[in-house]
Amino acid sequence: MHAIKLVADWSPRPGYAITPAETKAGKARMACHVFKNPRLEPVVVPDPSPGAGEVVVRVRACGVCGSDTHAIETDAQGYMIFSGPASFPCILGHEYAGDVVAVGAGVRNLREGDLVTAEGMLYCGVCEACRKGMFNQCVRLDMVGFSSHGAYAEYVQVHERHCWSLNRLADKLGSAQAACEHGALVEPVGCSYNGMFVSAGGMIPGSHVAVFGCGPIGLGAIALARATGAATIIAFDVSQARLDAALRLGADQAYNPITLARDGGSSPSALMRELSDGWGSDMVVEAAGAAIQTMPEIEQALAPGGKVVYLGRTGERAPVMLDVLVSGASKIVGARGHAGGGVYPQIVRMMEHGVLDLGALISHRMPLSEAAPGVDRSRSREDSKIMLVADPDAPSQGAAPAAWSRV
Repeated sequence: MHAIKLVADWSPRPGYAITPAETKAGKARMACHVFKNPRLEPVVVPDPSPGAGEVVVRVRACGVCGSDTHAIETDAQGYMIFSGPASFPCILGHEYAGDVVAVGAGVRNLREGDLVTAEGMLYCGVCEACRKGMFNQCVRLDMVGFSSHGAYAEYVQVHERHCWSLNRLADKLGSAQAACEHGALVEPVGCSYNGMFVSAGGMIPGSHVAVFGCGPIGLGAIALARATGAATIIAFDVSQARLDAALRLGADQAYNPITLARDGGSSPSALMRELSDGWGSDMVVEAAGAAIQTMPEIEQALAPGGKVVYLGRTGERAPVMLDVLVSGASKIVGARGHAGGGVYPQIVRMMEHGVLDLGALISHRMPLSEAAPGVDRSRSREDSKIMLVADPDAPSQGAAPAAWSRV
């Protein structure tokens, strides 16, 4: 099959304390401290075959994630920006859906032809964190596209425990392809759901919500907040296209903080107070990964008992005025991933019954064979979600077509 693989040099950053476990496994705890000079390469590799309990999924849709973008972007020293655990080379792509084309021994719930979406956090299920239900904190966690081969490929191999059916969604939408494109959005929106409703314990209907960063995670948070009864939603981003998407997905107001500062008219914290009649935001989702800039504003407009859900990934340290949390009986909650907590089935169920419509998240479609140009396009931060879709007429064997070679 044809695929796009990310290759990078193993070169621990000077001063970074590499552990023996990292060296032995070739897997970095934080990729930004170990991997340099990332580049995408087209490859032709054998088609996967399912092991016991596994299925092979033909990829029909795969979203381009901001983490994929961070994996090819570098700092001044050539180190990739992505700060999560990783092992390269690896086929990128973890926001995917498709149809089951092969079933391994012992598979109980899936059959060939079923439409599925799949989790990207591959937990072991037996470590103490997993046995406590903290699957995203699994000590042996593999991440699809970063330490386990992903879906910028024609096929992907996955255990059935990570798969969730899209058959009923296809019936509702009247299209298998539409179901797969919506299904591929469950992963990024699942990260928002996990942070807001599992890790942070949810929000009360009628809450005032603010979202910093209107990439797919932030936009998913907006859609979820609207679907679950937020009174007001205010959003901030530096991209006008993403601010427009925020309004389409349910935000009441959306602003560029740079423009606000330049024009001298207001600030995010002042607008958060204004929209909430002075009360402040009951829940703030930080999906920008820019805590140095966002936390001073959040601290000034966090409602009593408010929750800050920090979802942005960054390797930087940021000062936080902890007295704000003491005085307001407020909290900051970090969250990673989407596994467990009923995240996937709940989101799929919301889509099946029309409670949550994520279609407006998709701003651009490209052939799956153009995954590399798709990642390059994502670097502009203008799209809300680039969706890679399979070409039903693409050959499955032989030399890679020209599109797979454009990197």
